[in-house]
Amino acid sequence: MTGTTTAADYGWLKERHQLLLDAYCLTLVRDLTPEELLRALGAEGRRRIVGVNALSGPSSEASGLGRFVGAAPVDGWALMVEFNGYLGVTDALMRPLSRGRRVVSHFLNVNAVDRFRWYEDGDLRLGFQPLFADERYGSRPDELLAEMRESGFDLTERDEDGDYDDYYESLTGASFALAHRLTGIRVTPELFATAGFLCGVVPRD
Repeated sequence: MTGTTTAADYGWLKERHQLLLDAYCLTLVRDLTPEELLRALGAEGRRRIVGVNALSGPSSEASGLGRFVGAAPVDGWALMVEFNGYLGVTDALMRPLSRGRRVVSHFLNVNAVDRFRWYEDGDLRLGFQPLFADERYGSRPDELLAEMRESGFDLTERDEDGDYDDYYESLTGASFALAHRLTGIRVTPELFATAGFLCGVVPRD
């Protein structure tokens, strides 16, 4: 593991990117350029956009055509951001994409459905819902228990009928922190503000 942030280090997300946090998917793919990633996903069209917040408008405009994605190069990784998207946690796409490399993604939507995925060389090593982190699956579901706790996840069993609305903010921060530990890529306010994204639309099936 290469990162040591915790959920508390990502409080700035709510202040600066609340619209993204309402429904987002963030994916980190090692050893692929943004162009290679978009090509692998079958994305059509190309445009360049600077900053995460600037992805919101084009995402809404493209919603009837497919899934709008933006990918930026970050230290040997491709950082893919989706507003109201889910491609990064779609097993049929990410499992083959991860062959020969690591893919880490996390997702939350307006219906409070959440996912965290770690793929390695075509294998889903770890998958779980951040709210119910005690229920893990994949080929190595218990390999990162210490890192999950340190990032801010509660691994105790939860009541599925409970009211956890106020807990999602810390869960999102924990997902960013665990992704940092798995990739070494720390998402910062500066990165989100200045990243140059190559964007395209992945057509609907």
